[in-house]
Amino acid sequence: MKDNIHQHIVTTASDLFYVNGYHATGVNAIIEKAGIAKATLYHHFKSKEDICIAHLKFRHEAFMEELQTFLNKSSSSTQKLLGIFDVLRDLYRKGDFYGCWAQRILAELSPDHRKVFAVIQHQKKELLSVLSNLVKDSFAFISKAETEKIAGGLYLLYESAITESHLHKNDWPIHLGKQVASNLFLNVKLKQ
Repeated sequence: MKDNIHQHIVTTASDLFYVNGYHATGVNAIIEKAGIAKATLYHHFKSKEDICIAHLKFRHEAFMEELQTFLNKSSSSTQKLLGIFDVLRDLYRKGDFYGCWAQRILAELSPDHRKVFAVIQHQKKELLSVLSNLVKDSFAFISKAETEKIAGGLYLLYESAITESHLHKNDWPIHLGKQVASNLFLNVKLKQ
């Protein structure tokens, strides 16, 4: 039961942070929306910052799981390399798309929130690592420099596609990002 309440608080706060923003979402709004007592919230979390960190982890884990599921279903190296854009497109099409949950938090907080910044940096590095491993696994012979260039390019195109799709309320940046990303590895031999 305790885990269910904890997860209910995280899910509720995550939805509020994602839609309304970190500063616009007070602890009282989380309590009200979750239908819990203040003591219950503080039994599970010491601070709003701790709730924010749980929100970031919750969103990131869900995204990484969705990405891995897509990659496991993909049959070709090209599908896998460009899959991050397909996953993003699907997220956009579900509706209620407000961009990257981490970027939204990052935009609101000062660097004084070191714990939150560290979580976001770790998550972005983890995504970049996944992309690097995809690149390594997709090409027959590829140098470390070329791997970093392609993985970094995919990462930057993906991150900008998130922001621009939210800004323009359209998925054309995702499609364009995917198209430009395919040019990153035109001259590198893919594994069969």
